Parts: sequence; C-alpha cells; structure tokens
Amino acid sequence: MTKTPLASLGKQMLSCKQTVRAIACAGAIALGICINSALAGDPFRSSNPQAIGPNTETAFKTMFQQGNYKQGKTQVQQALSAEPNEPLAYAMAASLSYIEKDFNSMNSYAQKTREVGEKLTKTNPLRGNLYTAAGHFLEGANIIAQEGTAKGAPQALNKLRVVFQYLDAADKIAPNDPELNLIKGYMDLMLATNLPFSNPNEAIQRLEQKAFPRYLAYRGMALGYRDLKKYDRALEFANKSLAETPNNPEILYLKAQILFSQSQGKDSNKTLLEEARKNLDAALAKPDQLPRSLVAEIFFQQCRTRNRLDSKSRDCDPMRDKIRDANGLWGPAALPPL
Repeated sequence: MTKTPLASLGKQMLSCKQTVRAIACAGAIALGICINSALAGDPFRSSNPQAIGPNTETAFKTMFQQGNYKQGKTQVQQALSAEPNEPLAYAMAASLSYIEKDFNSMNSYAQKTREVGEKLTKTNPLRGNLYTAAGHFLEGANIIAQEGTAKGAPQALNKLRVVFQYLDAADKIAPNDPELNLIKGYMDLMLATNLPFSNPNEAIQRLEQKAFPRYLAYRGMALGYRDLKKYDRALEFANKSLAETPNNPEILYLKAQILFSQSQGKDSNKTLLEEARKNLDAALAKPDQLPRSLVAEIFFQQCRTRNRLDSKSRDCDPMRDKIRDANGLWGPAALPPL
C-alpha cells in the first residue's frame, strides 16, 4: 500500500518518542535556556514575547527541558486550571494522554487545542492559526491511534490538508516567527524523512535559522540527520542540544542511539559503544520520572549495547517486556540488573 503523507506523518507522530512530544512542545513539540524575567511565559521568543502564561511555561520546561514527565503532568493540570485560554497547555495534555493510551482524553484535549486556537485567532492571528493547525494535527493523530493507518488515513489526510492551510495563514503573518518555524520545521522534516524523493534540506534550514528554543531546533536536526543516516551531523546537533539541556534523558538517549549506529561494523573499536553506554546510564538515572514505555525502550538499547561491549548474550527482550508491561504509567524506581 502506498504511504500517504499523513500515514507517514502519523507513524512518526504516534511513536510519541519524538513527534507528539515535539508537537506538544512546538505547537501542541521543548530548556536549559535562561529566560529574562520580562519574558516569563514565552519560551519561544527573545523579543516581542507572547502572553503564554507562567504555569504553561513551567510545565513546558519541566517536561521538555528536564525530561520530568511525572511532575510535568501535575503542572499541566495546574496550567489548564489557571490559564484556560492557552492552547499550548491543552496540546501538552493531549500529548500526555497519548502516553497513557487514554485516547478519549487525547481527543478531547486535541479538540480543545483547536477550539482555543480558533478563539485566539480573533486577538492573536499568528498563534491562533498555529494552534488551530496543531489541534487538527493532534486530532489526525488520534484518528490513526484509534482506527489504525489503513482505516484512519483518509480522515487523517483531510486533517493534514487543513493543518497546512492554517500553517500557511500563520506564515503569511510572521514568516520568521520562532514558534511557527519550530513546529513547521518538525512537520516538514518528518515528511521529508518518510516520503521518497522528498528533500529535508529546507526543513533543516528552517530549524537551524529560524526556530527557537535552540535546543529543540538542534534536537530536531539531530533526529533528521539520524534518520538520514548522516550520523556525524546528527551527533553534532545532539551535542549542541545537550550543551543547553545536559540532563535531558531523551536527548541523552538520542545521542546514544546515534553513537550505537555509528559503531555498527566497527567491532574492533569499543570507544563509540562505551560512550553510548555512558549516555544510556545517564538517561536512565531517574526512570520513575519517565513514561514506562520509554524506560523500557532505553533499557533495551542499554542491554544491546552491553552485549556488544562485553560479548555476552543477555536476553534483552523479556527484561524490556517486563518493564513495558508492568502496571502504572511511569518507569520503575529500580531497573533489572545488567
């Protein structure tokens, strides 16, 4: 079956490892970035800040700067209560609902993202159009999550068309806006790395030149270059992202993935694998603040890395499955010994 753009986009988006979270940061997808007190509430702009709200900003930074999703969930609920007219808060709530596989709640929060975005268009056309697009995007993701790609693709593809209509409207208002370019850069990059004959250079250029916060832009570029198997460039931008958010477990994991891929076919050189192991150790330092499914995935990569380092044959699959299939949303406080 030929992939539609949204089928490719939905597959990437619904991995939750990158894109739903990226949309949650950027328009839904992010900060060791120092923000002047005059700019409190807007993590995207260094000038002409928008009135996003301190509670939403706090939740945003906790989840995507610190990688603490457990605390972030509580803060998102506080943001929804204190700042009910901020669409970013609803988009983050939709992201968390996806992690919990609570698709009914995800759909409700996606609809609220869209509705609040539509309302915001009257007073702030730029962000209103941007988050109306994000709401439609999340609604499309929810359709695919609940109905599957084959059944849900036609409806979701219609959503994708609407997404780009609203993004184009926002682009006409402020083509250099960092928040707009972050979300549009991520979307364009996903399409470019999943569709044949697509060129990711424009998306990467958009992220590099116009998107903010910088660590999220660097992270997106690292993901794009990783998927294109340009591992040297991917590592360069993963390191730039880590320079601004050195304790972010997801970026530590991303760097480890890149190093592991670089090491393929280089069995005589353990340096890359050892560096990957160290980054995985750091990524797993606080597993109880991460979604259980993500902890299981990182642990599995660590097990594979250890097997290659010491030539042992640990049975990684059942250990991963035990973590993944346990009760509760968050990772265990203690992980199985390797």
